[in-house]
Amino acid sequence: MSIRLGLVAFACALLGALLWLSVSAAATHPFFPDATRIAEPSGEPKVRAVYRNDELLGYLFETNDVAPIPAYSGKPVNMLVGLSVEGRITGVEVIEHHEPIMLVGIPESALDDFVGQYITRSVRERVRVGRSRRVQPDVVNVDAVSGATVTVVVMGEGIMRSAHVVAQAYGLSVGGEGAVARVYDEVFYEAGWEALREEGAIGRLHLTRGEVDEAFVGSEAEGVGVAAPGTEDDTFIDFYYAYASAPTIGRNLLGEANYERLMSGLAEDEHAILLMARGEYSFRGSGYVRGGIFDRIHLHQGSHSLSFRDRDYLRFRTVAPEDAPRLAEIGAFVIRAEHGFDPGKPWEIDLLVRRQTGPLDSVFITFSGEYQLPAHYFEAPSAVNDAASALWVEVWRDRVFQIAVLALGLTVLTFILLFQDWLTRYPRLISRLRVGFLLYTLFFIGWYSLAQLSVVNVLTFTGALMTEFNWETFLLDPLIFILWAFVAVTLLLWGRGVFCGWLCPFGALQELVNKVARKVKIPQYELPFAVHERLWALKYLILLFLFAVSLHSLGQAEVYAEVEPFKTAILMQFQREWGFVIYALGLVLVSAFTNKFYCRYVCPLGAALAVPARLRLFDWLKRHPNDCGQPCQICANECEVQAIHPDGRINPNECHHCLDCQVTYWNDRKCPPMVKQRKRHEKAAARAGGGFPEIHVPASAGKAKG
Repeated sequence: MSIRLGLVAFACALLGALLWLSVSAAATHPFFPDATRIAEPSGEPKVRAVYRNDELLGYLFETNDVAPIPAYSGKPVNMLVGLSVEGRITGVEVIEHHEPIMLVGIPESALDDFVGQYITRSVRERVRVGRSRRVQPDVVNVDAVSGATVTVVVMGEGIMRSAHVVAQAYGLSVGGEGAVARVYDEVFYEAGWEALREEGAIGRLHLTRGEVDEAFVGSEAEGVGVAAPGTEDDTFIDFYYAYASAPTIGRNLLGEANYERLMSGLAEDEHAILLMARGEYSFRGSGYVRGGIFDRIHLHQGSHSLSFRDRDYLRFRTVAPEDAPRLAEIGAFVIRAEHGFDPGKPWEIDLLVRRQTGPLDSVFITFSGEYQLPAHYFEAPSAVNDAASALWVEVWRDRVFQIAVLALGLTVLTFILLFQDWLTRYPRLISRLRVGFLLYTLFFIGWYSLAQLSVVNVLTFTGALMTEFNWETFLLDPLIFILWAFVAVTLLLWGRGVFCGWLCPFGALQELVNKVARKVKIPQYELPFAVHERLWALKYLILLFLFAVSLHSLGQAEVYAEVEPFKTAILMQFQREWGFVIYALGLVLVSAFTNKFYCRYVCPLGAALAVPARLRLFDWLKRHPNDCGQPCQICANECEVQAIHPDGRINPNECHHCLDCQVTYWNDRKCPPMVKQRKRHEKAAARAGGGFPEIHVPASAGKAKG
């Protein structure tokens, strides 16, 4: 019997041990390997506390519950973040995202590698995505994901901002250099009491006896110590408070000697506030004499609160301003460094009023006064929880070089477009300018800056207009934003051809390949104009299909938008799966035989730009109305994208504004109307001079079709 009982006891013990191990194992988390218990989500913001037995290890939280920041899709990327009690990130996992740029072409492992860079980072650090050209010793740089810059910038901001919010809310140390406002200790100007009061440098809490009596109504102390009839408006306490470490405030209130006395006793990262009062109630009381703690005053800032001890107190007899009220109590209190006080953030001072209801029983009522140091007294910190607008400002600062080079290129292009009538009279000059600009577009805008515009940008912008539009999201990629702004202006002035013919990196790649093919005498093939004209509609059908899909799912539309080879050829520089590479290379190869085959018939972005381009204000391309196409077909035959109809009309929806037809237009050795005009001038000159002038043939008289 005893053996049987022993076996039963052993089995129970074994079962209990297994159950404990299973519970412990279930409670572990890869972000906290030593955890034995994970609490249910609670608090504000919502977190899950992680414990090892009864020891708090840290918190688990989702970024969407703390700091949801819209990404490129217009929706935030949700991530699970682990934060230790030391304020360090222990792990990050992407839970959900709707980023179209990530759905095809860029593997999910790229996101995992990106967020992995934040592990061990402290909330005290300033973490920046991408390498900066500016030397910033206090900034930690992490690598971006090529082709998904906006997405990962927003993700990085979401990680650090939410971690900082959680650290502040749950009392973790988030101090450190640069984390709090810097008070201007070099700024001082003379100011009296009323001047300081008017600008908010001195706060005030004024209580009458009647207001205090009313506050105790409904409590056990109701009716205790109430004011005598007719004295309800008498002052109970006239309480003043100020941030004394600012020289203009402290020196004006205390005088030079007392201010120096106060500041000489402060250590690094310590602050002083000045409390002053008059009336029948004392903010000091007498409790601090017995226990060393001032039990009637408490200071609050955010989720932090602190009480003052007698060692934090320095008494003064008077204040310096002549227009100050007569004060009964004046005391400076030191806020020690461990409290992480930020002078630039609002704080509250609580005044506790006690009324005794029995020998050992009392009722307390708290009255609060708010304080915000005026902005001209301090410099705001560059903290990790800056607003989203500050995020895009930092991105623009870090890409000053690329922005400057892009601005220079767009300035050159604007010059070419504005003075095209003059430039096209010099064929060699305009030809060299065009080839040079195509190389700039391909190598700088495309392969270096990765600023290839896409139909996905159009779909995303349209979707944002129909949901919650946010300019900051689009400002996070400065080169894309600048290019789109430039394209929007040129659409109204010149039409779609400015982008398609000059600023599209994949278009530049096709045209440069075709130019090389023509140089080596590769034959060129063109479709009959009737077939070519009908194939124009294909790209518009593709655009309509993508737009319809985007209304249901932007992510799915991005999948189908892989009809654009831009991501493969430009953003990822052909470093993708072989299927995408073959497709992109195939289109480049076709362009060697038919210039810009993709642009003519397939490109949905070109179709999207052609729609608003119909509103263009000017027709810049010159024609001879009685000669072009009737019967002259020189320009139509030489147009490499077949944008000129047989009747001589230029189709602005298909024109790439290469200016070849304008070179021919001004060529008096090639264009029949210009040839006639030249001959008339020569005959007139010959009659006037008695002979024929010497004829100078231009070194380049345009180009013949390959």
